[in-house]
Formats: sequence, C-alpha cells, structure tokens
Amino acid sequence: MAARVAYRRIYESPTPQDGKRVLVDRLWPRGVSKEKADLDEWLRDVAPSTELRRWYHHDPRRYDEFRRRYLAELEDPDHRAALEHLRDLSAQGTVTLLTATKDVDHSEAAALAQWLDGS
Repeated sequence: MAARVAYRRIYESPTPQDGKRVLVDRLWPRGVSKEKADLDEWLRDVAPSTELRRWYHHDPRRYDEFRRRYLAELEDPDHRAALEHLRDLSAQGTVTLLTATKDVDHSEAAALAQWLDGS
C-alpha cells in the first residue's frame, strides 16, 4: 500500500493524521515557534531556489511553469540526499509537507507531494 503524502500550512494545528511533519520551506515561517510547529524535520534542501521563489512570487498564473522549473531543480545532485530521505519517510507511512505559503495548492509543498505520489 502506498503511503499518503499530504500538504498543508504550518500555521494549522497538528493532527494525529499528519504522520511525519516535514517543513519544506527554505526560510523559517514567521510567528511560529519550534514547539508550536511540532516538526519531525525541516528539509531546506528540497525548497525551491531563492531565484525561482522570487520569480514565482506565488502567482497562481505562473504555477505550472514554477512546478516545471522546481522539479527540474530537484534533479540537481545537491538535492539528491534530501529527496531520498523524503522518499524513505513517505515509504514508511504518512508524511505531511508543511509550508507557510497562503495558497498551499500552488506551493512547492503541493508540487512535491504530487511528485512523491508519482503524479
């Protein structure tokens, strides 16, 4: 049975259904303490580059191109170890990818969850 990979905002309260909680943003979210975040991991190395993040600027009209560029970035060897670790976590059970982005459906967390699920 395939593991479930979910994504949501880090500002939402943790739930037992979250499984492993992994922050996938490069920057720590404003106003969230480490205790309140209740993270299992913070994988900065799977976050989009600063240049890509600035280009995208969370514009939903650019999401498809952002997703294409982001997935291309993830093929870089610098991301390999973090991606393998994330794959291992998802193979062990439910993983929830967390982001501070307001539009979570147009975020790196959504793109990464789809990629992990093979979509």
